[in-house]
Amino acid sequence: MAREIHPTAVVEAGAELGEDVRIGPYTVIGPQVTLSDGCVVHSHVVIGGRTGIGARTEIFPFASIGLRPQDLKYRGEPSELVIGSDTVIREHATLNPGTEGGGLLTRVGDRCLLMVGSHVAHDCDVGDGVIMANNATLAGHVRVEDYAVLGGLSAVHQFVRIGRNAMVGGMTGVERDVIPYGSVVGDRARLSGINIIGMKRRGLGRDDINAVRKAYRLLFAAEGTFQERLQEVADEFADCAPVMEIVGFIREDSSRKICQPGDGGEL
Repeated sequence: MAREIHPTAVVEAGAELGEDVRIGPYTVIGPQVTLSDGCVVHSHVVIGGRTGIGARTEIFPFASIGLRPQDLKYRGEPSELVIGSDTVIREHATLNPGTEGGGLLTRVGDRCLLMVGSHVAHDCDVGDGVIMANNATLAGHVRVEDYAVLGGLSAVHQFVRIGRNAMVGGMTGVERDVIPYGSVVGDRARLSGINIIGMKRRGLGRDDINAVRKAYRLLFAAEGTFQERLQEVADEFADCAPVMEIVGFIREDSSRKICQPGDGGEL
């Protein structure tokens, strides 16, 4: 099927369009934008900057993609926004490119769903299969790993990490790192347990799920120091990949503490 570009759309010279691209009325595509094969861009969308969009990604009306980041330190450096394949970006979503202070790149992976009014700020790294519900927002330099789910009206502080398969409840403010497979809720996020449903959806078996539950209880027990409990978990569950993923995540360098159960007390 040939490209379909509505006569009222503006596609600036220099833009690269793949096969079967469809562009709706009153949409504006900037000169440094690349739309891969099969992309669908509905009406009244603006895509600017150095933005690359993967195959079959669909963008709904009034989304603003790739325009100048909301960072006062940005001075026009040649940063990029890269969006993967088969991702859906709904109405009024905003995605910004990177800045010099964050590596000049914002990335959104494959098969993501970014619902109405969601926001991905500069220098974020969003993995594959991530779901951001209506008005979920990421500040700058946030990392969201594969298959994480962010509930509606949630907000993630800059430099926070959200682990793989984690779940962030609606209207939750996240100021600390969320472990893989963790579930957080509350006005200020606190761990409420393990995202069992998400683990089942990702095909983890009963043995792995039970091991993660046991490791979680041990990791956040009252006895000993956190580092002692972390080492105990690493020793006891060395052959369980999901548990060791949690251990590795906690041991990574981060400017944020780990989100905890209850009142979220410091480590």
